[in-house]
Amino acid sequence: MQPPYSQPESPETAKPSAAVRRADHVLFAVVTLFYWTTMYIYVPILTPYLEYRGLGLQAIGLVLGSYGFAQLVCRFPLGIWSDRLRRRKPFILLGMATGSLSCLLFIVPDSWLWTLAGRTVAGVCASTWVAFTVLYAGYFAEAQAVRAMSNASFMIVSGQIAGMGVSGWMADAYGWHAPFVAGAVIAFIGLIAACFIREPKEGVKRDPMSFADVGAVVRDPTLLKVSLLSILGHCVLFITMFGFTPLKAVNDLGASNAELTWLVFAFMIPHAFASLWSGKWFAPRFGVWPVMMAGFALAGVCTAAIAWSPSLPLLTATQALNGFAQGLYLPLLLGAAIRDVPGPKRATAMGFYQAVYSAGMFGGPYLAGYLNEAWGMDSGFFCGAATAILAAALCLIWRKRPA
Repeated sequence: MQPPYSQPESPETAKPSAAVRRADHVLFAVVTLFYWTTMYIYVPILTPYLEYRGLGLQAIGLVLGSYGFAQLVCRFPLGIWSDRLRRRKPFILLGMATGSLSCLLFIVPDSWLWTLAGRTVAGVCASTWVAFTVLYAGYFAEAQAVRAMSNASFMIVSGQIAGMGVSGWMADAYGWHAPFVAGAVIAFIGLIAACFIREPKEGVKRDPMSFADVGAVVRDPTLLKVSLLSILGHCVLFITMFGFTPLKAVNDLGASNAELTWLVFAFMIPHAFASLWSGKWFAPRFGVWPVMMAGFALAGVCTAAIAWSPSLPLLTATQALNGFAQGLYLPLLLGAAIRDVPGPKRATAMGFYQAVYSAGMFGGPYLAGYLNEAWGMDSGFFCGAATAILAAALCLIWRKRPA
């Protein structure tokens, strides 16, 4: 199988469908920004909030991991269902609705189980990203799948920055519940806007996806390789910035909720630009495997540096590099997952890919929470660093033996 980025796109294949208007792209981008803002507006203060609610480190790891567990269960079936229906928009509406509900569940008082339910429903919300990505890929020619996913990755990070950037400020100014209430409102507005999204029509009438087709899709060698790498990559991401890095900053380095904003910006802004440049500039020049290998290796070093950071400014500097490193490989993995898959089977391939990497979103923070409880906060970061180095080694091996 031809590895991604080995050939440039021809002018003919680079043209998007004439039926797709600029307004369709703009509306999709707006809804996508609302979608990711909703899910990440509370992430920087989530672990301190859970500690405020009285949870220990292992229980915090369980709540964090439930987000990935829900996706592990839901994403692949949603991808198959979407392909069989040949519809994406209903799942986008479901995503916005569950996003609003998840935020509201976090602020239900008394039992910590409500926070577990809130994070689990957020995982259901995130599972619908399968439909977002496949619908958006339909706005482009099939040969432009990687470019479409690079744009989508930039939208992801932009929405995450928008939400995470105001999270700490809102919690300090208006109380712990403010980010969750804001997230619920943003999701509701996004739900209304999503009603006007136009779903592109398939050019050729095809039979619905059969379960026999599923086996052929998931045996694709490139899909299997990038799915395993994505498990490891999401372990690192959800151990660090989307997991225990904010708690490290607050408990060990004395950061306030508002100061977490600067830590978030330091990580997410380089992450956003790396996501945008990775598929458009780095990979075409240096090759997908070398770029991913370099990104994983740098992420390993920067994740270990979290444990060794003696001050908040130094932690912030190392995580700026970490954000850039992780932004190098995540969009390449996303694009490679569907590049060689025919259009009517792409939601199934994407559902499989996203379901598999959800194991990293669940296993990473859960294992880190256990290690942190037993041997201290830094042990989880060393685990994340080892995970990134393992991924870099696999990239080196598979670079020499491409699919």
